[in-house]
Amino acid sequence: MKIHTGDTVLVISGKDKGKTGTVLRVLGQRLVVGDINMRTKHVRKTPQQAGQRIRYEASIAASNLMVIDPKTKKPTRIGIRVDEKGHKVRFAKVSGEVIVAVKAPKKKSSKIVRERTKDGKEGTKTTEVEQVAGPSRKPFWKKLSFGSEAVSDLEDTKARPADNAVPEEGRLSESFHHSRGS
Repeated sequence: MKIHTGDTVLVISGKDKGKTGTVLRVLGQRLVVGDINMRTKHVRKTPQQAGQRIRYEASIAASNLMVIDPKTKKPTRIGIRVDEKGHKVRFAKVSGEVIVAVKAPKKKSSKIVRERTKDGKEGTKTTEVEQVAGPSRKPFWKKLSFGSEAVSDLEDTKARPADNAVPEEGRLSESFHHSRGS
C-alpha cells in the first residue's frame, strides 16, 4: 500500500468527494480518514448509562483517495524510488517531491449524548472523547481467563482445577465403591 498513516488525502469519489483529511488508520486496502465517511451508531440505554448517538469514521476504499502533493497542494499519484542512502522513499509523480509520512495526531471525536431527565424533558450534550491510537482493547479470551496469562495465574496461586482423570492407586480411597454390578 502506498498510502500511509498520517498522509493528507483527497476523496475523489463517493458522498464526500472533494473533502480532504488525514489518514488515521490503514486496514488493508481500506483506510480510516479523519472526518470523512462519518457514521452514526445508536446505543440503547442501560441501567448504568443513558442512551447515546456516537459518530465515528467508517473505513473508505483506498481507490477512492489520492494523496495531496506537499509542494503543489494538488492530488497526485505516488511512486517509489531508491534514494542516495539506498532506502526506498515515496515521491509525488507530479512534482517529484519526497513524501514523508507524519504521525497522525490523536483524534478527539465528539460524542453526542441524548439524555432524558426525570421530568421527561430531553436534552442533548456533546462531550469530547479522546481516541487512543492503536489497539487498546484486550482480546475477549483474556477477559474470560483463557490463554497463557490465566494458566500462569493458576500456577502462581497453586489453585488447580479439579482433575477428572483416573486417580492414581495411591490416591484411591478405601471408601470408594461402585454401585453397579457388585
